[in-house]
Amino acid sequence: MSKDPKAYNNILELIGNTPLIKLNCLTKDYPGSYYTKYEAYNPGHSNKDRIALHILNQAEKNGILKKGSTIIETTSGNTGFSLAMVSLLKGYKCILAVSSKASKDKINMMNCLGAEIYVCPSNVASDDPRSYYEVAKRLNKEIKNSVYINQYFNELNVEAHYKGTGPEIWNQTKGKITHLIACSGTGGTISGIGRFLKEQNRDIKIIGVDAYGSILKKYHETGEIDPKEIYSYRIEGLGKNIVPSATDFKIIDKFVKVTDSDSAHMAREITIKEGLFVGYTSGAAFQAVNILKDENEFTNDSLVVIIFPDHVSRYLSKIYSDEWMNNQGFYDSAFYQPKKNSINYI
Repeated sequence: MSKDPKAYNNILELIGNTPLIKLNCLTKDYPGSYYTKYEAYNPGHSNKDRIALHILNQAEKNGILKKGSTIIETTSGNTGFSLAMVSLLKGYKCILAVSSKASKDKINMMNCLGAEIYVCPSNVASDDPRSYYEVAKRLNKEIKNSVYINQYFNELNVEAHYKGTGPEIWNQTKGKITHLIACSGTGGTISGIGRFLKEQNRDIKIIGVDAYGSILKKYHETGEIDPKEIYSYRIEGLGKNIVPSATDFKIIDKFVKVTDSDSAHMAREITIKEGLFVGYTSGAAFQAVNILKDENEFTNDSLVVIIFPDHVSRYLSKIYSDEWMNNQGFYDSAFYQPKKNSINYI
């Protein structure tokens, strides 16, 4: 009989197989049943752990990553944290070109894991030499034995969710899922899960969530990029000003656009109503559910799965800060007012 303790070899073995959790309070008057795929249960607290591990494993298998390699990537935060974590445990150096939209919490967390970070302005064109795309390309050319992961154009991003998250959701719902609601940035999450689910049942609705200031919804509807759609917005990890090839627009039935303010307030509402510590894009995803409910998208037979991609820890200095919310003008409407401070010092 083995005397070894029943334990994991390292935290990488904890990636995936996240829980499906029923939403009760927020949806009590909504037709149908609503569940979240709660990706904060990954060890790096986001669904990006899945792609970081899958991509690096495949790069090692194909001989692309070698001893002493440097990993380079562009990120709004979560992918960077996951890559920094996986790189650390696998023994690679990690350099991240980060959007200035990323919260200080995300940047500090990546730095704690030993990543070298370049913070790049988010309000410049994608081909501007200061953009995080161009900075990553330049570093890749300058640094020997470096590998640019390039998540926005990487089919492995999609494959990680096609082989992992998609089958998990199908099995957890016993094949009864009718709607998938997922935010779309790189498009890997919604495309991988959506592709798998459509192969099981073509009638499942795959609905993407986009931000005002992003091109994805209009591109999906028209096949054209409208420069007038592009302007600065605050939600991290949602929407794009380029068309990511990782996004399979054919399997997405439609997009819903959400605002910065509504998404921020909804994230806080999820936490206070359901006890789930979620990030900005989780608020965006559930705000899309509210919009779809008002459009009579759901029936009593609907089984809706909403991807909550990450954890509150990334946003404590942003959407969970009354000062930050007020500075953004998110308390300007009568509907949204700051709650009374319940912190008391003795």
